[in-house]
Amino acid sequence: MRVTRIVEMLEVTEAAALAAGRWMGRGDKHAADEAAVEAMRLALNSLDISGEIVIGEGERDEAPMLYIGEKVGAGGEEIDIAVDPLEGTNLTAYGQSNSLAVLAFGPKGTLLNAPDTYMMKVATGPVAAGAIHVDAPPAENVRGVAKALDRPVGDIVVCILDRDRHADLIAEVREAGARIRLISDGDVFGAVATAIEGTGIHLYLGIGAAPEGVLAAAAMRCIGGQFMGRFKFRNDEERARAERMAKCDIDGVLDMDCLVATDEAAFIATGVTDGEMLRGVKYFGKGSRTHSVAMDASTGTVRFIETVYKTGAEPFWVRKD
Repeated sequence: MRVTRIVEMLEVTEAAALAAGRWMGRGDKHAADEAAVEAMRLALNSLDISGEIVIGEGERDEAPMLYIGEKVGAGGEEIDIAVDPLEGTNLTAYGQSNSLAVLAFGPKGTLLNAPDTYMMKVATGPVAAGAIHVDAPPAENVRGVAKALDRPVGDIVVCILDRDRHADLIAEVREAGARIRLISDGDVFGAVATAIEGTGIHLYLGIGAAPEGVLAAAAMRCIGGQFMGRFKFRNDEERARAERMAKCDIDGVLDMDCLVATDEAAFIATGVTDGEMLRGVKYFGKGSRTHSVAMDASTGTVRFIETVYKTGAEPFWVRKD
């Protein structure tokens, strides 16, 4: 049953990726996102689940579909669902790398309902788990990862969102002697990539959206890496929303037990555009091909899956008009 559920959810992210991929390079991020959201919602509603969106496109007054609190599914097992139907809308719109369709799920009440605020984040893979802390100086985290991996600091690559707010962070990491992989968008990828061999990324640092932190933490819970966060509220309204939604100490360290309070979580992502972790959607004369990763915390398995859809055989929500 567990494997069946993961395969079903895999088809959900595939649906979103296939729909969004049609907009790759066309310069319209809103159309790409809408296509992914609609396809993901249709796919979720076809499943025998009683799901609640705890991380979604926004609150109900901001998002017509896959809003926080929305009920999805045709009835059945009660689960929490965190989604980012198109992580990296700009990446898709302009044909850049590492855009993903992302989903995580777990038993009801186990995924943190994170408010749409900022979060300071730090993440690393299984080998260096325990060597980092969200409150530690960047240089200390870099040295900790280097020691755990038994590498010189100069061999460590730190992934950071390319934002003005990270100017000091970037300078400190460079001063420490590490190399930097700047990304324009997509910090779920940045955090998860630290735990995937072959991406060349060893540490993720910086401030990004809190909901994406829950998605990244779900992946790390599955794969054995480490993720830590701390809310960075910009105003009293955001703090008030966190007080209503969060079950953890909103002023404390947000560890994986807080963000994803279960060993039965699963994380699934399908590539929309090509990247270090996943290949993007490919369309050809008689069908399409997707490349995904599916992680299961209950078994510790990480599966990379390639799926081919033949034209005319796809579920209705991924067919081209």
